[in-house]
Amino acid sequence: MDTLRSVALFFAAAFAEIGGAWLIWQGVREHKGWIWIGVGIVALGIYGFVATLQPDANFGRILAAYGGVFVVGSLIWGKVFDGYQPDRYDIAGALVCILGVAIIMYSPRSA
Repeated sequence: MDTLRSVALFFAAAFAEIGGAWLIWQGVREHKGWIWIGVGIVALGIYGFVATLQPDANFGRILAAYGGVFVVGSLIWGKVFDGYQPDRYDIAGALVCILGVAIIMYSPRSA
């Protein structure tokens, strides 16, 4: 059950962080204004909180693994919201990253 909870938290954190960064990007680069930027800042704060809910208590491990989730999530977000088409190298890199996440977070460890 901890693994399922952890995966769900990674999805929630990715949505909050990538969404927050995208909202700020839209506010600044696409001139959508301060409301977008403000909502983005709030979303980034939510990301910071969600990350603390992971069952594993090791900050370095959580943030290292989240880096791989961020890579995959960013490519998906770009495709869905910006029409970005990942190429085979983007996809290969994302697969390597998500394999890294699985190794870092879910490998059996001795107590």
